Amino acid sequence: MTVTIRPLDQKDEAQWRQLWTGYLEFYQSTVPEEVYTATFARLIDPAHAERGAFVAEQDGALIGLVHYIYHAHNWRLEDVCYLQDLYVDPAVRGTGAGRKLIEAVYAEADRHGTPSVYWMTQEFNTTARQLYDRIAKLTPFIKYQR
Repeated sequence: MTVTIRPLDQKDEAQWRQLWTGYLEFYQSTVPEEVYTATFARLIDPAHAERGAFVAEQDGALIGLVHYIYHAHNWRLEDVCYLQDLYVDPAVRGTGAGRKLIEAVYAEADRHGTPSVYWMTQEFNTTARQLYDRIAKLTPFIKYQR
């Protein structure tokens, strides 16, 4: 079965919502309804060019998603790209969908003139980290948050 990566579209809202809910549940988190609505609207609105999303599709069904955000960086002339959310349905993990979603962000960042792409994950996310270790460099940074 072939996995196709494409930009998120208006018609994807119900399946996107299901996948993003799975992602949030994995990280033991929730967001209010207005965040679902606003996030989806921003991700598909060309006026919000600082953010975007791709979905992985297999046999007409969405099986994965990735969200990314461009932002300025004081140590660079060009922006950087933050890969914020990455999720593949557990039933189809190991099909290469996660790698393809990350590579789509890499390619989009290159087209945007933004060669630096970064993301964070939790230490316990060992399955995903096996992929991340193959396609990116682990940094020594520790995140603090207010």
